[in-house]
Amino acid sequence: MHFAYPGRKTSHPPPYAVKQSQSSLRRSSERLRMIAVGALGSVAILFLVYRLFTGGGAYIPSGTPKGVIVTVFDTESSQAWRDAIMDNRRDYASRHGYATFFTNTSAYKVGPPSTPKSWAILPALRHAMSTHPHTPYIFYLSPSALIMTPSLSIENHIMAPSRLESIMLVDRSVVPPDSVIKTFSHLKGANIDFVLTQDDKGLSQNSMVIRNGEWAKYLLDAWFDPLYRSYNFQKAERHALEHIVQWHGTILSRLALVPQRTMNSYVEGHKEGVYTEGDFAANFEGCEKRSVKVDPEERKGKKTPPTKLVNMCEKEMAPLLTRWREMVDREGRGK
Repeated sequence: MHFAYPGRKTSHPPPYAVKQSQSSLRRSSERLRMIAVGALGSVAILFLVYRLFTGGGAYIPSGTPKGVIVTVFDTESSQAWRDAIMDNRRDYASRHGYATFFTNTSAYKVGPPSTPKSWAILPALRHAMSTHPHTPYIFYLSPSALIMTPSLSIENHIMAPSRLESIMLVDRSVVPPDSVIKTFSHLKGANIDFVLTQDDKGLSQNSMVIRNGEWAKYLLDAWFDPLYRSYNFQKAERHALEHIVQWHGTILSRLALVPQRTMNSYVEGHKEGVYTEGDFAANFEGCEKRSVKVDPEERKGKKTPPTKLVNMCEKEMAPLLTRWREMVDREGRGK
């Protein structure tokens, strides 16, 4: 039998229709929530990357020092010598509006007793950054070095973009003479965050400038990685630095090598890096641990080696320290 009109639809839909609608709404809500979370995560990652590689233009309060000079002493050195080095740094800092940061290797735990104490310069630099979070530059200078031309500022002599572009060594083997990894040739001075020199053996950490910021923290954390400290590198943190510079493009892309005499002249060494009157700093590299002969009388009846390591910095630096003090006195800046 056929009806002229279709049957009337019930006003009470079956239960399954309601369930299907609720399930669809729930899926749509979850999908929207996942999209929102993903978008927020992407924005957060992009922001962190931006801060890491640009510094983010952080606010600098008034009264912030233009830079911080960091020097880390070995506690076995004499107090008189440490006082002389601190005077040298304070005089330089007072001329340019910098702060000083002095500490000892014993202040930081770097690993088991067998770990070289020289690793302490890295947590010391981190400590200086946390103490002066807004300062633009952190300048580490080994206690074996004297600032001999204090009129030269970190900003103008080293870190000004135009200055860096005129002096930085491009397409240069990171570890001389024939490392296949070389400094980039296309970097702009404004993008450099890490400046140091080489000597005839490789990279030198005795004198270096780091632009303060998120990237600097990344550099120091990567460099101080426990894995590297456990590697027993022959030259400890120096060889670790050479390793990360050659294997981490994010570090090499922010690094500039400058001629050694720009900021790290050696009193003795390769002719290209030997200190000359007028150079910024004179470094008595290695004076903290010179090998000297042991007096035969001292060895008598003892099973001791014929040589021992002695801190000779105070003795070797005495002539230049005297000249520096005379210069300061002539300028009326002495104590």
